[in-house]
Order: sequence, then structure tokens, then C-alpha cells
Amino acid sequence: MNTDTSGHSVRLPKTHGRYLFDTRLARYSWLRVGGSADILFLPADASDLANVLAELPREFPVTTIGVGSNILVRDGGVRGMVVRLGRAFANIKIEDKQCIRVGAATLDGVLARTALEANIAGLEFLDGIPGTVGGALRMNAGAHGEDIAGVLIEAVALDRNGKRHVFSKKDMNFSYRHCGIDEDVIFLEALLQGRASSYEKIEARLETLRKKRAASQPIRAFTGGSTFKNPSESHSSESRSKGGKKAWQLIEAAGCREMRRGDAMFSPQHCNFLVNAGNASASDIESLGEEVREHVKEKTGVTLEWEIVRIGEKEVAT
Repeated sequence: MNTDTSGHSVRLPKTHGRYLFDTRLARYSWLRVGGSADILFLPADASDLANVLAELPREFPVTTIGVGSNILVRDGGVRGMVVRLGRAFANIKIEDKQCIRVGAATLDGVLARTALEANIAGLEFLDGIPGTVGGALRMNAGAHGEDIAGVLIEAVALDRNGKRHVFSKKDMNFSYRHCGIDEDVIFLEALLQGRASSYEKIEARLETLRKKRAASQPIRAFTGGSTFKNPSESHSSESRSKGGKKAWQLIEAAGCREMRRGDAMFSPQHCNFLVNAGNASASDIESLGEEVREHVKEKTGVTLEWEIVRIGEKEVAT
């Protein structure tokens, strides 16, 4: 019998994967902050994951993470079970000359480079998105005016009871940096639509996008990527009525470029990127983000929405 720090007790199902207990999640987060997971589950494969989900009591908390590129793990850690998909979920298969079936744990950049080798165009934008295909599905990740909604044919997933589902693009109910599938659904793979092109043309576009990203983003820093969603692309009436500026423009207009709290700071290279410049805590980072949101609201009237996903408890469990 295992008990998490909030008092949930459960007999863990048998697994061909691994359970790790009281495991610090900072090592799994690109921001390098955060407390521990009561249980970190590394499933062996999709069947193993389905079996564990089916046998776990429905009320036992389950949280899924990818490579941690777009999450902020709070200092108090995460109760219940955290699921992290590994290599068994990172397979890539060329289905025909224009389609790719890809596992949810596949890095977006690896997918883009595989498409290049297969002479499949239309997925280059993914090369500059840190994270995995599963995360891209969950948040409708995008860059350079393109997003996963524009290339998805179908997504395969497990629900909280371990039941397999196949979702069409319509089922996903995509909007800006959001999909309408329940949060407790775990994506396993996606079928993506590209188009036939030449290696040289695809490589040239990849190189252009890489140079643009390197020049405008702190790619070597400990960061979670874009901190706030662009209100200019939001569906909210408030955002549309405020002139359609991007998040970084609003942050700069509010005088918040390079603001910091301890080792938490907004990047001077791109002021919508929160950075851990050394030994910041999750509290430092989140508090700084909230402070900037307040300044932007006061200065511009726009309420910025977090794009970084915050998980776990703020207070350290005792």
C-alpha cells in the first residue's frame, strides 16, 4: 500500500515499467525548479500504461508531463502519480509519401528532421518548438503562423480508465494554444499530414527558421518557452478590443523588460521568456510572472494568460 503526502492511499498495480517514489521533478523541468512527485510512473509501453490506469482508483490524482519544456513545477511538489512517457512512445513511421505517424514522446525537433529525411514538407515549424508531440497536441503548439491543428489527421489517446480513443481533428476542438480534450486524457500518438517536397527546399526553410529563433529567443537558457499567450491571437473579446498586441509588446510597454526576482528574470533577448538565471525557486518564477501580469493589466488593461502550465502545490509538504 502506498500513500501520497495528501493522504491518498492506493495499492499500486503491477507494471512492466517503473515506479519512482518522492522523486524531485526539477530534473525533468527545463526551468530546473520544483518539488517532488509522490510517485513518478515510467510506463513500459501503451498496454502497460492502459493497465495501470484501469486499475488505479478513479479518485487517485494522475498528472502527465512530457520533457518538461513548458511546465512550472511548484515547490510543494505534485500529489498522486506523475506519468512520464519514454522511448517506447517515441516511434516514428512514414505512412505514405506525405503522412507521418508519430509517438507522443517524440521531440518536435526530431519529428521535423525525420520529415526532412523523408522529403515531407509542412512540419518545419515544429523544429523550433521545444517539447514533445504529446505536449503539442495538448496545447495546439505552433510557431511562425502555423500550428499542430493545421497538420493533424488524428490523435490516439487513453482516458483515465485506460480506454483507447481515436480523435479526429474536429474532435480535438482546437483553439489558440488549447485543445478541448479532457485534461486527464493521455495522448499516445498522432497521424500528421505533410506534403511532398525536395530535401533542399525543406532544409532551406528549416535553416531560415532556426536562425530566426536563435536571434530572437534565449535558446541556451533555463526557460519554459513563451510565458504568456499572445492576446492578439486569443478569442477573448477583451484581448481583441485592446489593439491586438503580442505578449512581449505588452510586457515591454508596461516597463517590465528584464524584471527579476532573485535569480528569476525575464530575458533581455525576449521579454516573454521567463528564465532561471541560477538558483531561482518555482515561487520566485511564478511570483515574478504574476507581478508582470499585474503591471501589464494596470498599464494596458489586458490580462495576460499563462502559457506555461503550472502544476503541483505552492507550499512544501510537511
